[in-house]
Amino acid sequence: MTEHTFSEHVIDVIQERRTIKRFKSDPIPVDTIKELLDVAVWAPNHKMREPWRFLLFAGDGRRKLAEAIEADIGKDNKFESGILHNPIQLLVVLEEDPRQAVWDEDFAAVSALVQNFMLAAWSKGIGTFWVTKPFLYSPKFRKHLGIQPGEKIIGMVYAGYPEVIPEPRPRIPAADKLTLFDK
Repeated sequence: MTEHTFSEHVIDVIQERRTIKRFKSDPIPVDTIKELLDVAVWAPNHKMREPWRFLLFAGDGRRKLAEAIEADIGKDNKFESGILHNPIQLLVVLEEDPRQAVWDEDFAAVSALVQNFMLAAWSKGIGTFWVTKPFLYSPKFRKHLGIQPGEKIIGMVYAGYPEVIPEPRPRIPAADKLTLFDK
């Protein structure tokens, strides 16, 4: 594998970031994740509601996440080995508002927060993989982790130092999907 350099320039980071599915087992200091979250919370959010909270699983704490998955889908599941190998798993939780417009704004804000976290991590040489899995919706899984009614798990983010960095995949130019009104 060739050595990859990481840029802190936002345009470069956006274009260079990759979804990482294979991580080295090297631990990431929890303080580093806290620092990245402190950057991520700068996401735009209407009226500064900051409608998020986080559950971080690191070190032996990853077993708590594996147990929550097991509570839903049983002991023989394909997720446990990945959970215990990957250095960090982060659940990002949205505090749901019953007003649809507010819910939509808050969902967008939390999604922007996740993107900020992933970009900040990449700028520090840490790869991420944002996943949503059926067990995230399970009452048994949620109860095991104290996820309350009125909260939605936006996703689970795996984080670690990349073992493999995939090649970029082409994107359709934005101009091909742009409708311009200039008169």
